[in-house]
Amino acid sequence: MHITTIGLDLAKSVFQVHGVDAVGQVTIRKKLRRAEMLPFFEALPPCLIGMEACATAHHWARQLSALGHQVRLMPPSYVKAYVRRQKNDAADAEAICEAVTRPTMRFVPIKSAERQGVLVLHRTRELLVRQRTMLVNAIRGHCAEFGMIAPQGARRAPELIEDVRQADASLLPDLARSALLRLADQLDSLAAEIHALDRRLLAWHRQDQASQRLATIPGVGIITATALSATVVDPSAFRSGREFAAFLGLVPRQNSSGGKDRLGRISKKGDGYLRKLLVIGATSVIRRSRTGTLAAAPWIRSLLERRPARVVTVAMANKTARIAWAVLTRGEVYRPPVMA
Repeated sequence: MHITTIGLDLAKSVFQVHGVDAVGQVTIRKKLRRAEMLPFFEALPPCLIGMEACATAHHWARQLSALGHQVRLMPPSYVKAYVRRQKNDAADAEAICEAVTRPTMRFVPIKSAERQGVLVLHRTRELLVRQRTMLVNAIRGHCAEFGMIAPQGARRAPELIEDVRQADASLLPDLARSALLRLADQLDSLAAEIHALDRRLLAWHRQDQASQRLATIPGVGIITATALSATVVDPSAFRSGREFAAFLGLVPRQNSSGGKDRLGRISKKGDGYLRKLLVIGATSVIRRSRTGTLAAAPWIRSLLERRPARVVTVAMANKTARIAWAVLTRGEVYRPPVMA
């Protein structure tokens, strides 16, 4: 029995293995517990292992690559087309084994533990920011019940909290005041945690050359630069900047047939976190373009004359994604175009 290709369906505790030989004959179908994974693959000669790029995939890819195997990760949506009829672990492993051998299959580069650590910082910061927003909304909603209103925005929350501390007992009962002050203490704690994570990201940004080059692009700050650098391990996996923007979902969804092109809203494929950061950065670029200090200001203003502002924002995010791909691929800093 000589196994050349293995499809491995990952799970939390039970893993399914489907192996074939050089002529495509099935040689093994086996379930493995977590403790059996590494001993099983240690006993095998080096072979091609396919896995879906899901949770824990990069960890297992690093572990199996260290044993001498060739590991390739694939987007789960691309493997779905190879599943026959009913879906189960054995069928998924067989589909993975079939998909990994296709010459047109797109593969996901394996991330290092360091880059995954940076992404964990980003996900943690995003969670804390959402919790901060929830706390601010809760404080504003509770205060509104007692006629205490403050301007919108997280930056104006301290003013509202100070009003809570100084409010008269006839306006705000002590029970409500004590509860609101507890929420305010949690808000201060979250702000300190978010600031600490920002400092960690800044420290990593200063030692990563790719992140520093990305930060030279208008609309790309430290948060977006570090997220792009940690996520895009191999920019050459994309043939062009247009393909990278399509990967991020910043292109229209197509429903074309019979030679007629029908374009809809953006597809929202790929990494939603990166797409959100690029759209937020594009919004700031459009605001700055109104002063005329940016090289892209004439292009943006001409679009604003013909299209709604949010459509122009997505177009600017698409343009930023293409520039980011060029910066990563060429290893150069951003060079603004010469204004006419």
